[in-house]
Amino acid sequence: METNWVKNAAGRLVPTQVNGEEVIPFQGVGKYRVHGKMHAPTIPSFVDFPKDGNKVVDSLKTALQKAGLKDGMTISTHHHFRDGDLVSNRIFDIAHELGVKDLRWFPSASFPCNSPLIKYLEDGTIHHIEGSLNGPLGRFASEGKMCGTAVLRSHGSRVQAIQDGEVKIDIAVIAAPTCDSFGNANALYGPSACGVLGFAEMDVQYAEKVIMVTDNLVEFPCLPIQLEGNYVDYVVVVDKIGIPEKIVSGTTQITRSPDRLKIAELTARFCLETGILHDRCIIQSGAGSISLAIGVFIHQILKEKNWKAAVSFGGSTKYSVQMLQEGTAEKILEGQLFDTAAIESMRQNPLHHNFSVFNAYNYHSKGNLTSMIDLVTLGATEVDVNFNGNVVSHSDGYLLHGIGGWQNCLHAKNVILPIPLFRDRIPVIVDEVTTLCGPGELIDVIVTERGIAINPLRTDLIEKAKATNLPVKSIYELKEEAERICGKPEKPQFTDKLIGIVKWPDGTVIDAIRQVKPND
Repeated sequence: METNWVKNAAGRLVPTQVNGEEVIPFQGVGKYRVHGKMHAPTIPSFVDFPKDGNKVVDSLKTALQKAGLKDGMTISTHHHFRDGDLVSNRIFDIAHELGVKDLRWFPSASFPCNSPLIKYLEDGTIHHIEGSLNGPLGRFASEGKMCGTAVLRSHGSRVQAIQDGEVKIDIAVIAAPTCDSFGNANALYGPSACGVLGFAEMDVQYAEKVIMVTDNLVEFPCLPIQLEGNYVDYVVVVDKIGIPEKIVSGTTQITRSPDRLKIAELTARFCLETGILHDRCIIQSGAGSISLAIGVFIHQILKEKNWKAAVSFGGSTKYSVQMLQEGTAEKILEGQLFDTAAIESMRQNPLHHNFSVFNAYNYHSKGNLTSMIDLVTLGATEVDVNFNGNVVSHSDGYLLHGIGGWQNCLHAKNVILPIPLFRDRIPVIVDEVTTLCGPGELIDVIVTERGIAINPLRTDLIEKAKATNLPVKSIYELKEEAERICGKPEKPQFTDKLIGIVKWPDGTVIDAIRQVKPND
């Protein structure tokens, strides 16, 4: 089928049809308004379920068969187990055994542990993936080997797609660290504890069939209840659903690089001296090595000023937990947890509260958390001279990262990208990003080890920075400095074949991704 292309509001050529379905080109930030009703699954009936509430079946294979697994279905999973997931791959092992073809896998994210699924992409068991493409899966797609077209969404865009019926989930398979026979589940306890299950909440509520898979079946009721059994069709008990040391870390590490510590220190100073950081602010915390260092510097500033953050929004680590314990953060709203200290805090502290991605990021809602956040710090693989950001591909054009909540956080009041000026002697600031994930009008500040660039649209921050001795430069000056040190890199080469699209949080298409041209 011939693909029609149009230029969207960001100036990128994008298709109007993907995987046989119509898509809407990006119309500009805040310009697109959706019409219609929210999607809903088929209404179930109490009489069709066990009167004793026991939904346990003998195997995942049995559960999938009872759920009606067949060709062309959409199968969803969550990524709270990260690279320690032992459930997602097993679903497609079973589908292959049963001869099922052309499945759409709809994960909240994928990881290198999912690379065994490449063989099922090759043989047609899986038609395509709609979710992040990390590592080997990204390389496979970038080389044009996937049957269908990849659809990359942020966490919030995934929620939007489920709610709006853009993606109708046939079977959601939810790995649950603790579960009862009725299907009530939480992630706080059990050998595979990951703390929260917020990325699975929409799947459970909107899927036609829901299967809970656990290695820690407890007596009814499983408390506290994070996911409710009323939405669940089947419960499966297995020996092991995850590898604990790959789900969460016993320790999360702050960068030791002098350059990256300088970036973190400059970011914290900039936030203080321009008034972004203040008493009762709302901040977003991250788990990257630079973000962790920024969090430590901010914690010190808040302590010295006798200030506190009203809310810290996670992914949390022991460092954000320390802020809660020492009074520099009043509450934590939790989307995901990255280490054992954060899980223990969730278990013990009522001010460390489970907060789903639906409430945090859904663009098609009556407001969400992101626009209330005073400060968010985010990474990027590339930034261009117009402050546009890329987080999914590298300078070689290969898809190696997911979007996560990156796009959604761009709607915060102040968005700062603390990034090195170059990585592996390749400049991070370029003329034009390889893949457009976020428009420059939403990115306020770039902080590097060699200077700070403020978006010209933020005249308020430019004026405030003039009263400081911060090393403010234009983004062009930073780009030129990087190129003096590293040289100007060659742009990646692509064929005309469409291999993926990037969705914006409102469901429109902000960019298209083509196959990386093979080396001669």
